Amino acid sequence: MNWFTQLAPADDQVALASLETSAMICPASPAGLLHFTGEDTQAFLHGQLSSDIKALDESSAQYSSYSTPKGRMLASFLVFRQGGDYWLQLADELVPALQKRLSMYILRSKTRCSNASAERALIGIAGPDAASQALALAGIDQLPQLTIHHASDFSLIALPAARFLFVTTPDNAPALWQKLLDSGCVPGSQNLWQLTDTRAGIPWISTATQEEFVLQMTNLDLIGGVSFTKGCYPGQEIVARTRYLGKVKRRMYRVGSTCTAIQAGQDIFSPEMNGQPSGKVLQANQTEPGRWEALVVAQMSSLEHGLHLENPQGPELGILPLPYPVE
Repeated sequence: MNWFTQLAPADDQVALASLETSAMICPASPAGLLHFTGEDTQAFLHGQLSSDIKALDESSAQYSSYSTPKGRMLASFLVFRQGGDYWLQLADELVPALQKRLSMYILRSKTRCSNASAERALIGIAGPDAASQALALAGIDQLPQLTIHHASDFSLIALPAARFLFVTTPDNAPALWQKLLDSGCVPGSQNLWQLTDTRAGIPWISTATQEEFVLQMTNLDLIGGVSFTKGCYPGQEIVARTRYLGKVKRRMYRVGSTCTAIQAGQDIFSPEMNGQPSGKVLQANQTEPGRWEALVVAQMSSLEHGLHLENPQGPELGILPLPYPVE
């Protein structure tokens, strides 16, 4: 049983309002974790993931990805260190297959990969008061984006869009959650935490979108999730060719729509594509009944013609802003 199943159900509409006025806390999702330990871990992960793992220390975090040799993304991650080891946050449903696949390549390396999803609890906090609440609990004055503060019973990671992630143990999580509630934070659901990732333009690969995208299509290069100066890793040749030959024709955009539902993996269409899909939905979150926000990967040329869900006459997908420029 996950620790958060013991929590009282959250009122998502009240929590959503707190994103504009105060601070919202949520069981963070994705909650999947891979744990790597051993003296060869840094070298192993550096040769498998898209980011510069050698630049990662105990006080920093990175977004990253793992791809097929053809450059198609199998997973996206938040990578951080705790207790000297390496932790990869990813979609829960991908953990068993990714653990098996990465373990196949360890060979004689002195590193070990395990499913640690049940060993850590993740609590996210977002909203205009998130920084003051999180920093006060940690007893620090500031924490720059994608840096980490390690306390005795939790680690605190500063995420893009003024959000923070507490990493603790399941035993410590209820007490930490209560402290945040007592300080005035409003509880929300995992769906609302995913919504904050969507609004921040952070892509999470799921089973519905595996092997659909080269990492530039998901804007991973725009949020520091790829190094173009490190050595080889699976798919590196495709990623480099896409960059240096200027062949990025699809990018990720945030959209909003009034419709029944939006799901990861659904096709999106545009009139100029002559009935062929322009791209796919990467992730989607409901904000209220009949209203959705999503991240979609689409042909850049389709933006001026409009995007639609499922077919050229389907629900319109209106472009919403991202906190970084997409080019």
